[in-house]
Amino acid sequence: MSELSGTARHNISFTLNGETVSGSAEPRMLLTDFLNYELGLTGNHVGCEHGVCGACTLLIDDNPERGCLTFAVQVDGRDVKTVESLAGREGDLNDLQLAFRKHHALQCGYCTPGVLMSLTAYLEHTPEPNEEELRDMLSGHICRCTGYVGMVKAALDVVEQRKAKA
Repeated sequence: MSELSGTARHNISFTLNGETVSGSAEPRMLLTDFLNYELGLTGNHVGCEHGVCGACTLLIDDNPERGCLTFAVQVDGRDVKTVESLAGREGDLNDLQLAFRKHHALQCGYCTPGVLMSLTAYLEHTPEPNEEELRDMLSGHICRCTGYVGMVKAALDVVEQRKAKA
């Protein structure tokens, strides 16, 4: 039991970025806190802690979810992907990350991990979105730096690249 809260910790095990991880968490420990403080992952950002800004978005069973609204115990037995999963084993950036760099789709970078995770899932389910659809999807993320122009251009660039490869 935690001395501070008097709450027993629960053992959890889940797949994180392709590898099985396990640990223990208090029932009300947020997934973002578990990832950051228990597992040492730093790619996941917390902005508003209310599920509004989207900075903490990650993929749970390939669906975008807000890590600040998810308890760590809720992912027991599930598949979780963070922004760290996007780069290759050698650290090579994926096509979306490269397009973000090419189109200056990030500035301070605080919202970037969440945006990348949402776009990754969105492009998987909607392989040929138009600009309006992308802007609508991005409206679930708050970015104070870019104005979203570069993000939309980057996503459209990836769509075109993928169509050309198909």
